[in-house]
Amino acid sequence: MFKVRLRSSIIIMVIAVILLVSGGPVLFAGTLVISLIGMSEMYKIQKFEKASLGILCYLAAGVYYCTMYLSLEEWQIMVLVLSLVAILALYVFSYPKYTANQIMMAFFGIFYVAWMISCLYRIRILENGAFLVWLVFISSWGCDTCAYCVGMLIGKHKMAPVLSPKKSVEGGIGGIVGAALLGVIYGWIFRSHLTIFNHPVLMLAVIGAVGGAISQVGDLAASAIKRNYEIKDYGTLIPGHGGILDRFDSVIITAPLVYYMILILQNIG
Repeated sequence: MFKVRLRSSIIIMVIAVILLVSGGPVLFAGTLVISLIGMSEMYKIQKFEKASLGILCYLAAGVYYCTMYLSLEEWQIMVLVLSLVAILALYVFSYPKYTANQIMMAFFGIFYVAWMISCLYRIRILENGAFLVWLVFISSWGCDTCAYCVGMLIGKHKMAPVLSPKKSVEGGIGGIVGAALLGVIYGWIFRSHLTIFNHPVLMLAVIGAVGGAISQVGDLAASAIKRNYEIKDYGTLIPGHGGILDRFDSVIITAPLVYYMILILQNIG
């Protein structure tokens, strides 16, 4: 199993590097495909991934991505609102085909998966975006790795004993500190390319720490959903890891946070 997980991790990293380095249409297409697969995994929980409700949501996500690609900022919130209206219309005019839980899951999938993942593309097209987009992974995967190592060494107090018995408070703190240090190192190495910040090392430390803390919430939240629906993994696409949502649970929630922190901190530091 370890060899399978390692091989899958290497393939994921290679694909991620290709998408993020390429940017533009390549990253746009990649994040759209990842979003659609992730939405399908989410909808499979309540068994409407191939039904009209699921198809409607995939179309809504596609339209949203098109408005983002075309930089139609004023249309993006409208698309999300109209998506909700369309979902509710399908709900009432096909009643009782779908339950209220399925309807809520439908819109949740558009926002939680498609919109949040789209923030990777949003970061990439910012000034210095080619260097800033890596902060999402430094904050999430970096925090996860540091938290695991610290937890294994000195972890004693359970963070969420019922939900995730293996995660410790010490590991969580270690993950946050580790993500901040990785941000410092990354900021120092690439400080000449991070011109939107006056103090790039400090700003990246802040983003790393906050992003690391939030990434742990995303990881636990994804686990809580699986526990509620009594499933082990969201999918089987990635051998040894599960589905897109299993591997990108922390990235999904970290991406929008990093995006908005960049926008805020570039006017401060």
